Amino acid sequence: MNDVVPEHIERFARLVGPDGDEVVAEMDAHAEETGFPTVGPAVGGWLRLLARMVDARRVFEFGSGFGYSAYWFAGAVPTEGEVVLTEFDAENCERAREYLARGGYDDRTVVEQGDAIETVERYDGPFDVVLVDNEKERYTEAFEAVREKVAPGGVVLADNAMTAGPIDFDALTELVAGGDVETTDATRGIADYLETVRAAPDFETTLLPVGEGVAVSFHR
Repeated sequence: MNDVVPEHIERFARLVGPDGDEVVAEMDAHAEETGFPTVGPAVGGWLRLLARMVDARRVFEFGSGFGYSAYWFAGAVPTEGEVVLTEFDAENCERAREYLARGGYDDRTVVEQGDAIETVERYDGPFDVVLVDNEKERYTEAFEAVREKVAPGGVVLADNAMTAGPIDFDALTELVAGGDVETTDATRGIADYLETVRAAPDFETTLLPVGEGVAVSFHR
């Protein structure tokens, strides 16, 4: 848990949101055991709901880890749909394939090992949902690489829009408010991303203050 979103709020969001299945429970246990960061079930429920709300058929993820967020997305897209995962680590890629297959989602998921921004260049749009969850310093680069491939009526979601290990929330707040402070590259990367999407005339952005914060940008 983090100090930005209080534990009781996060717990209540989990209670109100949709329940995961036994595979999600196992993924949660793996994340807890290894300390691997995931969006968690409260945000996972939001990811699935947002994908349903835009009637998503194609999803692209910048940074997928062992497939946690992709698993929630896969439950919302149709059998003929597609969720593209990207991850550097071969072991995480294989673990993602195993979890997705056990959930019955291997028919609609593609796991790409390698750099997410290089990967998206090989894909044509449109994507109905994009999740940005790669290196924080590269969030803006990821957005610029995919913005023309987002379907009208689609959404770009950015995790860690409020906090994460290397992010200083107080400094982030100051930067977003227009100030300038010495801070981490990750913090500045998130601030630059939020400035970019808020200034984009074809996107409307707001914030979901659950998990570690999710910026939601709707393509008008």
